[in-house]
Amino acid sequence: MTYEEVVKKAKQAAKKMDAGKIDGHIAIQFDVEGEGEGAFYVEVSNAKVAVEPYEYYDHNCKVRGGADAILALLAGKLNAAEARSEGQIRLEGDEGKFSAFVSAVNAAPKKPAAPKTATTKKAPAKKPVAEKAPVKKEVTEKAPAKKEVAKKAPAKKADSKK
Repeated sequence: MTYEEVVKKAKQAAKKMDAGKIDGHIAIQFDVEGEGEGAFYVEVSNAKVAVEPYEYYDHNCKVRGGADAILALLAGKLNAAEARSEGQIRLEGDEGKFSAFVSAVNAAPKKPAAPKTATTKKAPAKKPVAEKAPVKKEVTEKAPAKKEVAKKAPAKKADSKK
């Protein structure tokens, strides 16, 4: 990211801050280290915010850090206290003014989260089941099954002659 891109993004982020939360005048110089290196300042006065790509010699405080950390701080996406304790940013100067500035940044209205897209497919809607006409079974009369009768051998006639 270039210095010009950093300043442009800082201006966009500063437009969203609630400058009405700040009483009086605050000027904070940001020293970007590493990629996009350079200095710019954010000045809040009379509920108006100005971001300019210059050093501000009469600043209330100076914040040093990488472009990503500074831009995240200005966008309200980075907790200033955690960023300081983790060494992502360093502060020199009036901590009270810095806290007021951070409060104004964090008071900016946030965009509602974009609706999440379903990661699983929804079950297809059930189609109404059409009633089926009752199936008529053809009834055929069957002749009663014939029982097989075992044929007996004809009985022998007893000889009456004896």
